[in-house]
Amino acid sequence: MNRLLEAELIYGRLLPVTEPHLVDRYNKALTRFGLPPTALTEFDIDMTGFSPQVADELGDKDYLDPKRVNRRFIVMTPEQENLPVVHTSFSNTAGLMHEFFTANARSINAITIKDAIYGEIEDSVAEVRTLEDLLSINEVQFRVLSAEDVLGKATELRRLADRVETEADAWRDDALLNRMVELAKLTGDIRQNELVPDKLVFRHDAFWANHFGGVYVFVDDRTTTVICDPSAPGFRRSRPWQVSYISINDREKIFDFLASTGRIEMPRASWVEQSGLYRHRAEMALIALVRDLDPEADLSLVDTVWLQAFAQRNAARIAEDGTYPFLQEMIRQLAATGSIRLAQVPAERRFLLVRPKPGHPDQWLTGRLIAQFNPSDFVSRFVFDKQGFYLAYEGFGERFRDYVVSRLSSTYLQDKRGFRQRLYAIGDDTNA
Repeated sequence: MNRLLEAELIYGRLLPVTEPHLVDRYNKALTRFGLPPTALTEFDIDMTGFSPQVADELGDKDYLDPKRVNRRFIVMTPEQENLPVVHTSFSNTAGLMHEFFTANARSINAITIKDAIYGEIEDSVAEVRTLEDLLSINEVQFRVLSAEDVLGKATELRRLADRVETEADAWRDDALLNRMVELAKLTGDIRQNELVPDKLVFRHDAFWANHFGGVYVFVDDRTTTVICDPSAPGFRRSRPWQVSYISINDREKIFDFLASTGRIEMPRASWVEQSGLYRHRAEMALIALVRDLDPEADLSLVDTVWLQAFAQRNAARIAEDGTYPFLQEMIRQLAATGSIRLAQVPAERRFLLVRPKPGHPDQWLTGRLIAQFNPSDFVSRFVFDKQGFYLAYEGFGERFRDYVVSRLSSTYLQDKRGFRQRLYAIGDDTNA
């Protein structure tokens, strides 16, 4: 993973924690979780407070994600809102954290001046054993504490202030007044600084979870649709009157579901030609064949002419694979007729021809699913499905790893927003 680290393709855009008082606050949060404090004097954190260096030190990447549910968080600064979430079991963790930051910005700003916030994103289950456990999570509640107990002291100060206002002789109680002064030195004027977060419950809608080999949950007005391996416990048995189940291996049904619910953009010459998505996927298909047929190829030489020469030398193998000629034919068909008859396209190739519906609330989740079905397109996999990308990367040879890092660095990382807008017509995302 050193190449990915150096190119900031993994654990990129994290926030350094270097000040001793911040390290101390982080350690107090760790000990409250029952974890040993870190001996590190410097480390990086993501939006949730997860640190890859602390994870390595503890030998536990799930130290903030025990049992992969009820995610823990440590907030040191409001700046964390703009960071990615680099390790999570649920695709919507970043979205929930962003909602928490937005809804409680004033409180977070005030508290983190003197303290760190920590706690858990609690839901209705303590452990995921079946699909029913995932389906039962309709909302989550943030349980919020603070390392220096500023929140507890603010609550105590509020209670004492209420006594002064409601009890006739309370102002004569020197001990009470001295305690209020002592507390105010830490909390400040709680009439001006709103220290207690006021919105802690949020909806838990569509998401991907890394349980049972990966589970997609899509939520519509009248039904919920689960897409996963049919061997997952509870498949077709949990709430069959309310939940529709589709095997992750049934691409035709998955495609029909996404199309009928308006989650994918169908092929049209207008967006296909402008985006260059088919040309991109055709090139990715050729590159994947280069990797398979000639692992020692010098991919630093790859350009249009190099790929054309490769295609001529390996015409039979390319025809056998079929992906590259199929996409070339689709490009020609769109140019000639402006449309593609998807009914005539084999189900296993349809996902090469679509992209997430721009503007749809589930566009990132849909993008993840499409990317999973187009594994040769490692660029789209990196954009939408980083967990899947990192897993695939582990199986790449050394030369191909060099090429992947170089390709992502010279294209996507140069202009993330522009790249996503051009290929997928899709906006920003916290994890992108």
